[in-house]
Amino acid sequence: MLSFIFQFLHGVFMSREHLLPSEQKRSFIVKSDDFEITSYGKRPEERTVPELLRLGVINVDKHPNPTSQEIVAYIKKIFGLTKAGHSGTLDPAVSGVLPVALEDATKITKALLTAGKEYVCIMHLHSEAKASAIKKVMQEFVGEIYQKPPVKSSVKRVLRSRTIYYLDVLEIDGQDVLFLVGCEKGTYIRKLCHDIGLVLGTGAHMKELRRTKSGPFKEDETLSSLTRIYDAYATYTESGDETELRKVVLPMERGLIHLPKIIIRDNAIGAICHGASLAIPGVLKLHDSIVKGDLVLLESLKGEAVALAIAELNATEIVAASHGLAARTTRVLMDRAVYPKVWKESTKR
Repeated sequence: MLSFIFQFLHGVFMSREHLLPSEQKRSFIVKSDDFEITSYGKRPEERTVPELLRLGVINVDKHPNPTSQEIVAYIKKIFGLTKAGHSGTLDPAVSGVLPVALEDATKITKALLTAGKEYVCIMHLHSEAKASAIKKVMQEFVGEIYQKPPVKSSVKRVLRSRTIYYLDVLEIDGQDVLFLVGCEKGTYIRKLCHDIGLVLGTGAHMKELRRTKSGPFKEDETLSSLTRIYDAYATYTESGDETELRKVVLPMERGLIHLPKIIIRDNAIGAICHGASLAIPGVLKLHDSIVKGDLVLLESLKGEAVALAIAELNATEIVAASHGLAARTTRVLMDRAVYPKVWKESTKR
């Protein structure tokens, strides 16, 4: 029974009132409304198909059996790409959301890795337990937990802390427990099931697992099977119809909506694309939740991803300042040729 629910009704769980930290709503603070939108660049949704295939990301619905790398290899073959990369490996037996960035958009994959994940899991208990006891024990795992990665893992097996944001029991059928979990990156659900079984006193193991969220990507209309991806590109190459392809290949900016933003002036973009950091005069508006040390997205007035940066000040300090650095550029995302270099980095602090 639970396997049927797992396969066909997992999308229903997405309507539950749970948000990962990266999904919390933010508000903008306006620092300056004195700006000019130049003719350089373009809105991400206005990119041509060739541009999109170079600066795009796909919300892939991974099926059980193939590895994450095999999925990436197949997508490269479909589009004839030289480079693609996924964000967050899924074990071969695990299904669900696997974001795949194309060509130059692979620059955003590390930023995607910092976002939280959500899973629907079937945990099998090794002996029966009361529903009340199961729910009570599982709630004890909400918050900070400590895990040692399982033997079959690609990381060093040392004890480390991870955060469980929410953990809901959805259905109990005999010794099978269907639950929804939102967690920090790097959390091993297989190990979580094992540890729950130890505390419960029954023993337990992960029976089935599906990822339902990976940062800004989730189970919605953008989730695309390999068949849908292949058909969309075949339609485009055969008839020139871009409609379905644009539903499948999304601008890379969709993979960065979980990051706090700083909207910058057009005349600051060229220098940043050449490696300069963002000076205070280049800031137009920014999210009010920004704290010094945060990874932030520097975005153009047209909504283009310009660069990733580390905030040098808190949001209120940036608004109040008249000079100095607002954010230190760590990864340029935009091509240098898109905007002219007409602005120099300030060295004042």
